[in-house]
Amino acid sequence: MATVAALPSPVPAFAVEYLTFDEAQAALFPEAQRFELVELTLDDAIRQKLQASLRMPVRSRWVVRVARRSDQVVGAAVIDDVIGKFDRITFAAGVGSDGALRQVEILAYRESHGGEVRLQRWRSQFAGKTAASTLRVGDDIANISGATLSCQHVTDGVRRIVAVLDAFRKAGKLG
Repeated sequence: MATVAALPSPVPAFAVEYLTFDEAQAALFPEAQRFELVELTLDDAIRQKLQASLRMPVRSRWVVRVARRSDQVVGAAVIDDVIGKFDRITFAAGVGSDGALRQVEILAYRESHGGEVRLQRWRSQFAGKTAASTLRVGDDIANISGATLSCQHVTDGVRRIVAVLDAFRKAGKLG
């Protein structure tokens, strides 16, 4: 009789896709009649200033979906990724034309723990925050026990998006 060696089972995959970006932008801006895809670039001086103030990397190129109702800009939606503990969390943030966060939507979560960041109760804390808000876990954003890194990293990513969109808005690049 042949002996079968016990092999360790592979680590299970926990990736869950919740929303597409099209679904997320519709949830972020239900009043929008159309979305205009715009690719924007931060000039190096502004990018460096943002990196210094945020204390995190900020890329130069951003793909933004500008939400419009008739000819009025309603706001902008941006998709981004952050690392949870080991893997990526893909999320979208919608910022109104007034610079205030509308909402945050989790599009994909790939970690085995911490998926509670997708809960509406946690995500609703972002509504109304602006580039002037602290946007830090423990200050104006509550932590979720067992999801600390996911909470911190999503919050950092949202803070980066709000700051970048604020810079584009002030530069007149968002319509």
